[in-house]
Amino acid sequence: MNVSCRRQRAFGALPHELAWTLSIFFIAFALGQLVVGPLADATGRAPFVLGGLAILVVGSLICALAPSLPVMLAGRAIQALGACAASVLARAIARDLYHGPELTRALALVMIAMAAAPGFSPALGTGMTLLLGWRSIFLLVAGAGALVAICFWVSAGETLPAAQRRSAKPAAIARTYSGLACDPRFIRPALAVSLVIGCLYSFFAAAPSILMTDLGFSAADLSLFFAATVAVVFGSGLMTARLARRWDAPRVGMAGILIALTGGVWLAVQGSAPTQFPFMAAVTLFLAGMGLVNPVATAIALEPFGDRAGIASALLGFLQMACAALGTALIGSLPIGPAAAYALVVCGGTLLAALIFYPALRNRSDLTNAPGSIA
Repeated sequence: MNVSCRRQRAFGALPHELAWTLSIFFIAFALGQLVVGPLADATGRAPFVLGGLAILVVGSLICALAPSLPVMLAGRAIQALGACAASVLARAIARDLYHGPELTRALALVMIAMAAAPGFSPALGTGMTLLLGWRSIFLLVAGAGALVAICFWVSAGETLPAAQRRSAKPAAIARTYSGLACDPRFIRPALAVSLVIGCLYSFFAAAPSILMTDLGFSAADLSLFFAATVAVVFGSGLMTARLARRWDAPRVGMAGILIALTGGVWLAVQGSAPTQFPFMAAVTLFLAGMGLVNPVATAIALEPFGDRAGIASALLGFLQMACAALGTALIGSLPIGPAAAYALVVCGGTLLAALIFYPALRNRSDLTNAPGSIA
């Protein structure tokens, strides 16, 4: 909240105008993935990882030095285009290198890292704003992007052999996207996990209003609560590979969805006037389920498509951002309080995820008729 207020004063912007700094990031992030994935399948991963990180650094520096809101919005769009490359290709590189339980384990670590950012960023951002000003946050992001690029350059290499690269012609890309969208091996787990991820982003959008206004949290309490969510996702994510070896992956994924749904139902029972402990317990239950289903369903969706992992990862990322945008929009537009709106989004999203994923659970041959299946 302090960060937003200080930016608002710096640019002389209204709150709804400043909100575009987040919206433009999500829009550019979602659309950029659809371009990066096919190109990385055609020319390799390394150029786009390094190029994306370079673009992220440039966009972050523009934001840090922005003299006005339009320049800030441009910087956020550039920043998102760079960030989306790393996000898409992290999943694609994992699929290049691993399969089976090893792929689930690798994706669990990727998802934990992605969850850590929104979990720790409120506390880190608030502290840096108080000490060094809000522009220092973007300088930190630029420095982190440069450091990751150096580490990738030194320790990693190209993971997609030339013999496995695909055509980048628009017609071929369109056919691949349409084929994935119609293939139940991909679309069922991808859409299911995207709905659950959409509920997660809805939580980050609604939590400040619920926790600070309804439950009386301070800004410091809110930051600590977000940081604690990372521990829940971390613990749950680390269990996925072991559970997938003991039971098959679709069962573990369905269990995660049902645990998340149970948390959503508990939130709905509390209605528009939750109290601290029941609300936090219900959110913890949802996060535990999300931590299970996220790497498992992602692995199921990508496993059969190693020859087009970039495009598959891009479409998966686009679906996740689309569900996140829908969930946050619903919370802001429903004519009910934020706590009730959030509960409705979580219940609806996780229930729909369970219905979509259930046929894949019943017909596991749909998920296992490709070489190297994890089921």
